[in-house]
Amino acid sequence: MCGIVGYIGKEQAAPIVLDGLAKLEYRGYDSAGMAVFDGSEIRTRKAIGRLKILENLTRGGETMPGVSGIGHTRWASHGAPSDRNAHPHTNGTGTIAVVHNGIIENYILLKKKLQNRGYEFVSETDTEVLAHMLDYYYKGNPLEAITKVLHRVEGAYALGILFADHPEVIYAARKDSPLIVGRNESGSFIASDVPAVLKYTRTVYYMDNQEVAALRGDGICFYSLDGEMVEKESVNIDWDADAAEKAGYEHFMLKEMYEQPKTISDTLSPRLQNAGAGKVEEIVIEELNMTDEELRQVKKIHIVACGSAYHAGVTGKYVLEGLARIPVEVDLASEFRYRDPILEEGSMVIVISQSGETADTMAALRESKAKGYQVLGIVNVVGSTIAREADACLYTWAGPEIAVATTKAYSAQLVALYLLAMKFARVRGILSDEAYEALIEDLKRIPDQIEQLLAQKQTIQHFANRYLGAKDIFFIGRGIDYAISLEGSLKLKEISYIHSEAYAAGELKHGTISLIEEGTLVVALSTQPALYQKTVSNIQEVKARGAFVMAVANEGNRAIEKVSDYAVFIPETNPYFANSLAIIPLQLFAYYVAVGRGCDVDKPRNLAKSVTIE
Repeated sequence: MCGIVGYIGKEQAAPIVLDGLAKLEYRGYDSAGMAVFDGSEIRTRKAIGRLKILENLTRGGETMPGVSGIGHTRWASHGAPSDRNAHPHTNGTGTIAVVHNGIIENYILLKKKLQNRGYEFVSETDTEVLAHMLDYYYKGNPLEAITKVLHRVEGAYALGILFADHPEVIYAARKDSPLIVGRNESGSFIASDVPAVLKYTRTVYYMDNQEVAALRGDGICFYSLDGEMVEKESVNIDWDADAAEKAGYEHFMLKEMYEQPKTISDTLSPRLQNAGAGKVEEIVIEELNMTDEELRQVKKIHIVACGSAYHAGVTGKYVLEGLARIPVEVDLASEFRYRDPILEEGSMVIVISQSGETADTMAALRESKAKGYQVLGIVNVVGSTIAREADACLYTWAGPEIAVATTKAYSAQLVALYLLAMKFARVRGILSDEAYEALIEDLKRIPDQIEQLLAQKQTIQHFANRYLGAKDIFFIGRGIDYAISLEGSLKLKEISYIHSEAYAAGELKHGTISLIEEGTLVVALSTQPALYQKTVSNIQEVKARGAFVMAVANEGNRAIEKVSDYAVFIPETNPYFANSLAIIPLQLFAYYVAVGRGCDVDKPRNLAKSVTIE
């Protein structure tokens, strides 16, 4: 959530900050602001609403000259969206400016102490407390003031700080909220995420928890909260810069849907290695750092995630249990950490996160490690916190995903879980050579099959246009189809704002069917052959109550075609892999409903790409 960008060096800072913030709009925000040292003082400018308003107010940064500056896009947590609650926040004299992502949990106590010492507050935010605390502890040494403040705050933070007395330095600090710093020949940068600086540099440093950085035009120094210098290695970002641009597509979401075949191929190919002439490829996941014997000793798996990653985990449960015969529990990360989970000996924890910075998922990781259990991360962002803190990390090579609603990262997570399930099944001797080879061939066909489904976009768009005014839409399915329903429903509600719910089809009679009335759209998933007839019965139940049924089923499933009103067919594949295909028409349906309703598809209201606070 929110975005931070800062620059210090030889160039004008404001245009660079604005450009970087534009690259972070996908993170979600309701206001924006900048602070720039103009040679004599720190000048700030804020605006509620889209970043374009701030750009217009500052003429693209021209009215805020200076070579050191920080900027912020805010997503309201403390105080309503307003100019006074927007960042940056300053001390009373305007000589210290702060931008902040995260939440200071003890800010009320700190605020009262500051008010008792005569400090006056103009905003409702927790961040203003930081500005006044820095003022209180500042005695000429910024680093000393920062470390004293951070020893006294509780919660999460990523900070960018300017001191008018030291305009040659931008300070940054981090705890549980993502922040990177970077360098090029002209200067140094801070940012919440890589896309903000990709245009300027590929050399970045990932800040660790409770670290402070001092950025100058000619270099960067890192410190612990005790003021000790820390040595850090830089990372070279090898993303294609064009991957963070729309490349002619109307929206990032549509572009990213069309990138799914490549994403899946890129996630598969490094892990499928030729086993020799005439032999099928073997699955090699070197990132696991586990021998086959260690894999055989895993007795139970806990999958922990949030949002779409959780939905991928629900599919993973069916696939891992079905192929590898390992018991699997799937938890929402926000619930896992508070239910004091019982992790048995031989348990393995898998945490899934596109950004690698999801706050609740990170907390689940840390709790699992504290209890002595091995944690595998499935993440998309190289060098992210989860990637660094997990015992092992399986990367999904999706590249930058800009749209808030995930598509290609979700698809890559599914493939990562398929590979894990097959690897476990192989080393445990459960899969025959024949069955294993058939699964490999089905996996390798998925990218081309997704291309076939994407080619049906006009047909799905035509159908979607009929439901632009819908108030309620229901998704139903059994087994893996229920997992697909969860993600299809989420895609629709998060970008179109239509109320949508997913239900296990067998639960309809336990209350949900009372919501079905004449004309209600029910999307029925039926990709699991063993459950065809059960799903047909559920379709007939909702049709008897006036529902209009859109079915998503395997090619040749005439039973579904006869009982549904509209049918989308997916190519034949192994039932365990059906989610990778069936989700495509549901993504397209959600996208075209949202476009038809005039919604901001890439930046839906109230949502953020990376949820870095609880």
